[in-house]
This record gives sequence, C-alpha cells and structure tokens, in this order.
Amino acid sequence: MNTFSYTRANDVADAVQNGSVKTNFKFIAGGTNLLDLMKENVERPDHLIDLSRITLKEIEDTADGGLRLGALATNANTAYNQKVEERYPLLSKAILAGASPQLRNMATNGGNLFQRTRCYYFYDLATPCNKREPGSGCSAINGYNRIHAILGTSEHCIATHPSDMCVALAALDAKVNVTGIHGEKVIDFADFHRLPGDQPQFDNILEPGDVVTSLDLPKNNLSKHVTYLKLRDRQSYAFAIVSVAAALELDGDVIKDIRVALGGVAHKPWRIKSAEIALIGKAATVENFKVLAENLLADAKGFGSNTFKIELAKRAIVRALTEVAKAI
Repeated sequence: MNTFSYTRANDVADAVQNGSVKTNFKFIAGGTNLLDLMKENVERPDHLIDLSRITLKEIEDTADGGLRLGALATNANTAYNQKVEERYPLLSKAILAGASPQLRNMATNGGNLFQRTRCYYFYDLATPCNKREPGSGCSAINGYNRIHAILGTSEHCIATHPSDMCVALAALDAKVNVTGIHGEKVIDFADFHRLPGDQPQFDNILEPGDVVTSLDLPKNNLSKHVTYLKLRDRQSYAFAIVSVAAALELDGDVIKDIRVALGGVAHKPWRIKSAEIALIGKAATVENFKVLAENLLADAKGFGSNTFKIELAKRAIVRALTEVAKAI
C-alpha cells in the first residue's frame, strides 16, 4: 500500500470542495472494497477523503410516495428497515444475498454503487488489464473467463459489475442524487454505470468531486411477487455467476408490470425495458417468460469458459419469474 494523506469531510459541501481540488483521490465511507484494492496495490490514491461522519444516513418517505435512502446508511440497516422490507422487498432480498453480515454492517448504500469488478486479472498486477492500466490489453478475453461478462462487452474489457444491491436498484428504476462542483443533479440508475466501450477504466458517469447523497425509489406496486435469485459457487459469501432481480404486478394471471434485471453478466446491471413492455397485458406463463429470456440474452456472447452462462441466465430468468408468479 502506498503512502497517502487523509481528510475527514465535515459536510457534503466540504467533500465536494476537497474533491474538486485534489488529483488522484478517493472518497471513502465503509471502505469494504476500496481498502482491499489499496492493500493489493490495484488502487493507489494519493489522498483519501472520508465521508463517514456526514449526516446522510436517513431512510425516509419522499413527497411522491417513494422512499429515499441515505447514501451513508449501511446495507444492513437498509435491508432490515421496515419500510424497505414492506414496500421494496426486492431490494432487501438483494442486499441480504450479498457479502456477509459483517460486511453489510460496514458497507454503505452509496459505496455499493462504486464496487469494482472482481475480475482475476484486474487484481493481478502481473497481467495486462485495460481497466487497471488503459491500453495494456484484456487478459480475460483469451484467458480463463468463467465469471466474466456475456452482454455489453467490448474488445477492451469483459469484466462484470459485482453488486447485488445494484441489480435490484436497476429493476426498481432508482434515481441517484448527486452533488458536485456545478450543483445538484439526478441520474437515472440505468444511466449511472457505463459499459466498457473503449474506456473500461471508467465505471460510471460521475465527474471528479461528485458525491452521491441519496438514492430515490419511486412508488410502485411490486411488493408481493418478487424474488432475487442468485446462482453462485457457494451458498454464501460469493459473487453471482448469474443473478436475477424479478418482480411482477399481476391482475389475476395477467401481467400489469414486470421488472427483470440481471447481475453477473455485464459491466453494469443488465435490463431491457422494451422486452418487459412486450409482456404487459399477457399471461404470466412459462412460455411468455421464455420469450422474455430470449430477448434479454439475444446479444449474448460467450468467450469460452463463460459460454455456459448464456443458457444458465435464460433458465434463471424463467425460474425466477415462475416462482414469483406463484407467490401468494
């Protein structure tokens, strides 16, 4: 780990100001991912700006009937919050499927958005990695890529985003509230993370100094028929090979609303709204769920060791939706 300086921000404005004048810095809150990366010398910031003492921990109703999650509320407090459990159980299930109780007690909602890939080659300083060292090459494409992306890839990177929470946030149409040097802005969750393209070193669209202050969950009727299906090598404390955040609003057996987001398959949570819209008004049947699965994986591409994930993802989608359609 390299030598670095440390500053504790007093409030959001202080954090933004510090971030706008520093170079090669990182914001830190729970530190559950960043500190690991620093210990491995993958991340080598010259300066850390600590956000943990800022008051951004509230979970409260919004004026339009939704829910606002403070960026510094812990994953554990969010998952077990009564309003989240009752109104957004999909989010609670996704959070509890991730990490371990100890990590969830430290990890923050805002920090969860900034998790970096668990690609073997990203962590291995002896191998080329465009995400770690732009222009050096992608070792995963022709290497061992069992855990890697099958959607939204590029010739420069096939890494996946590791978060479970973010998959549920994508399905729930969350909004990300950000304060930066140019003021406040609201970002649709679908636009927050980037696909790798030719700049895989950038995981999201934020500008230097931007601070995520909260996440907004819009009001919906998706509290009954929901599940988070996570397929992984171990039952606990393992990242998803494929995960599915699935939610249905039904009128009898007719679909009124449907949400499906995938994790473990792309550089960001994967969702195609047009594929969902095509099922609205149709019956909640296995045949229709298979059509959705085919549409979501239509552009999937395997790279050898991970090609099995294409069929696995399709089956996982059908299984998850079939389960939630039967939920009482």
